[in-house]
Amino acid sequence: MNYRRLGNTGVKVSTVSLGSWLTYGGYVANENSVNTILKAYDLGINFFDTANVYMRGEAEKVVGKAIKSFPRESIVLSTKVFFPMGDGPNDHGLSRKHIMEQANASLKRLDVDYIDLYYCHRFDTETPIEETLRAFDDLIHQGKVNYIGVSEWTAAQITEAAHIADQKLLNHFVANQSQYSMLYRNIEDEVIPASSAHGVSQVCWSPLAQGVLTGKYTSLDNIPAGSRAAEKKGGILRFLTEENLNKISELKKIAAELGISMAELALAWILRQENVASVVVGASNPDQIVDNAKAADITLDKETINQIEAILNN
Repeated sequence: MNYRRLGNTGVKVSTVSLGSWLTYGGYVANENSVNTILKAYDLGINFFDTANVYMRGEAEKVVGKAIKSFPRESIVLSTKVFFPMGDGPNDHGLSRKHIMEQANASLKRLDVDYIDLYYCHRFDTETPIEETLRAFDDLIHQGKVNYIGVSEWTAAQITEAAHIADQKLLNHFVANQSQYSMLYRNIEDEVIPASSAHGVSQVCWSPLAQGVLTGKYTSLDNIPAGSRAAEKKGGILRFLTEENLNKISELKKIAAELGISMAELALAWILRQENVASVVVGASNPDQIVDNAKAADITLDKETINQIEAILNN
């Protein structure tokens, strides 16, 4: 396993991390979820991600149970706040009230004393950035949070937050959890440059485009029963197109020449970006995390990257 610094901090995270969206807390049997987390740790993965909204707190409980067997200082644990956790007018967003209440609730569900990385799960148009930053800053001073991040913020939002933090002497965001894959490259033109300028790393979610980049889908007419596509989970159908399947067919040839899986190729391609600290995979069983973790040790040469670009931009 390889490790990279998270933003401008001194903390190092595994380049492959394990998430719990669409997997733990109800989607996958809890026993299998725990076994997958244990296997990830054995493979050198030290970065585990969840969120309060995943199955309304149930995913955090599963993660909390699994990490009990690890020395707390040996892992980097992240969770998030923003999406509704109740029906009241203050049960969502990035107000100080909601952040403080949800931070304490997440700590209780995870059964830990502190969160390593606490994310704004989305941008809140109704709350001033300074209010959000001050709440997060206070959590850091209280010892409940070590580092703070955002998810799916624009380059302009990341830049504004950095400027406010500078002006008000507040802690900076150090990570942006962004969707990024061979089939979804929106962050390349603006978000990555802005993040690099302000000491913010990308932590990439859906790096396998909801499983489409694993190569298991070969035809729109032959969707495996019980698969994420068959159950239409997580927006997978927008990636499952004939054009993308044709690209993946060509990419499989490159993976075969390198002697690696399609998933390993897709993850290694993301890790070619220096601004990427980690790719968050969503393994639902130990075998999947074993395959995904191998990508941490793969470095694609310039010729291979050019071949991939030719296919993706076709």
